[in-house]
Amino acid sequence: MNSMKKIALVTGGSRGLGRNSALALAGKGIDVIITYHTRKDEAEKVVQEIEALGQKGAMLQLDTGKVSTFDAFVSQLTDVLTEGWNRDTFDILVNNAGFGIHVPIAETTEEQFDSLMNVQFKGVFFLSQKLYPHIADNGRVVNLSTGLTRFVIEGFGAYSAMKGAIEVLTKYMAKEWGRRGIRVNAVAPGAIATDFGGGSVRDNQQMRGFIANNIALGRVGEADDIGGVVASLCTEEFGWVNGTRLEVSGGQML
Repeated sequence: MNSMKKIALVTGGSRGLGRNSALALAGKGIDVIITYHTRKDEAEKVVQEIEALGQKGAMLQLDTGKVSTFDAFVSQLTDVLTEGWNRDTFDILVNNAGFGIHVPIAETTEEQFDSLMNVQFKGVFFLSQKLYPHIADNGRVVNLSTGLTRFVIEGFGAYSAMKGAIEVLTKYMAKEWGRRGIRVNAVAPGAIATDFGGGSVRDNQQMRGFIANNIALGRVGEADDIGGVVASLCTEEFGWVNGTRLEVSGGQML
């Protein structure tokens, strides 16, 4: 890749792992555009934090579960790229936006299943497809998966199945897009203390204790444990890592 300033697009960048990844990318000298779903005020704060790190930041509203809105989003994005950077491409895509539902398979409703699928799989598939022409040659894509595709905690069946699909998709994207030098990898976090899934890992002491006992390093993960890995995967040091699932769990359920 040439020495031109890199630009990253992080979906769901207003909080949690998305925010952390955005700031870690900015810390590596990369400009960052984040998307937010509803939390505009939080997104504005993240843009300010990106700028405080000396990089350029921007934000756009996006519901990653609504494929019908993607053409308009891509058009907005290219406007922002043209105005802010005098480019119509960007270099790094982090497909992070998502939510979890904790419910047994026997009790999962079709509505819950569809809402998960739309955001966690269908949205990622078609957003990546629409953005592909705008990712610069030799770009990078990081898809967020979950440790729950390897180990099982009851109640995450539908969610984890969607992430399993993401891991397979990651390999196919790497294969098909490799001819343009675009690397595609999946990062699979273990249990992380954020407000994800209602904040149960962060707030429920009993659950925290149970999880910590099953992690080799003896504690629950924090957002800070993940963002740096996502950002590092986008650097030249990881230039030969491609089509891979990288678990970042502290050694959970080994």
